[in-house]
Amino acid sequence: MTTSYIRPLAELRRADADEFGGKSANLGDLLSAGIPVPPGFAVGAAGYRAFVEETGLGGTVAAALSRASAGDVRAIGTAAKAIDEAMRFAPLSDSLRAELGRCYEELALATGEERPPVAVRSSALGEDSQEASHAGQQESFLWVRGLEQVCDAVRDCWVSLFSPQAISYRATLGAAGTEPAMGVTIQAMVDAEVSGVMFTCNPVSGDPSMVALNASWGLGIAVVGGEVTPDDYLVSKITREVVRETVSAKHVEYVPDEAGRGTVRRDVPQERRDAPCLGAEALAVLIDVARLVERHFGGHQDIEWAIARGQPLPEALRVLQARPVTTLPDPPPKLSGTALSLVLSTFGAPPQTSEQP
Repeated sequence: MTTSYIRPLAELRRADADEFGGKSANLGDLLSAGIPVPPGFAVGAAGYRAFVEETGLGGTVAAALSRASAGDVRAIGTAAKAIDEAMRFAPLSDSLRAELGRCYEELALATGEERPPVAVRSSALGEDSQEASHAGQQESFLWVRGLEQVCDAVRDCWVSLFSPQAISYRATLGAAGTEPAMGVTIQAMVDAEVSGVMFTCNPVSGDPSMVALNASWGLGIAVVGGEVTPDDYLVSKITREVVRETVSAKHVEYVPDEAGRGTVRRDVPQERRDAPCLGAEALAVLIDVARLVERHFGGHQDIEWAIARGQPLPEALRVLQARPVTTLPDPPPKLSGTALSLVLSTFGAPPQTSEQP
């Protein structure tokens, strides 16, 4: 009997997080609530485990991890390198490749594109829970086209399960001896004119009546990589009054490569550099979606979003991810003051340019 490792995002719910990871499970739950999420599918942890078994990599991974311990930076780095070299070029099984190909073809039919661009994003087990967050520790790949690139990106997500940051994080949690596993989210890309994050509370004060937003031009790569400071907004959830608006100079943005694969960095035209990314209509639509997501999950959420280029609101808005706002340290860290910098510091996210669509 052929084993199925993949399910459409629309079929997943929060209860599937143990097999498909928090990112994929939450996206499925958002779709069930009618919240605008790009279509896609998810590879379960069983696909990763089958890959490790079929390639005989289990012993290599176990041996490398046995020599890594919390706080030993050199040993963790050596373990990560050994696993990377062993896994990077290992082939996916014929059955998994065939299943990925079938799902990718179905996505092509749904989007009307022969080779639709997709985001391939790590969805680690235990991710985006109230107890822990793996944000920024594993990889994501944007504007991936074609089955071969999708297969390579799925494998590279699995490799990032053993990045130095991920190994160290699990060791700090006391989970170094447990066998890690990962799901992967494959999702239609959004050609983002504007993207950002929003919190359904003030993440600094905890005020539940506020929504805190960050926004920048293009994909969010420039913000996560520390190349630009995003615009910062604090908006009343009740009245939609803008309580605070800080517009920053945004001199670079990331957009799709015209060659059809990946992204490119380009200068923002002078007339847009100092202009606010979000107007009153966009803020109102975002606040409405923030309230819907919060109501659906029953708690404060950290939401990634994008506004598609060349489309009218509210249809242009897409939710890319939602996760619980975890408890902040006491006292809170001294940061630059933006909501995005706060969550990245709290979650230990490194400045990787491949994360965050």
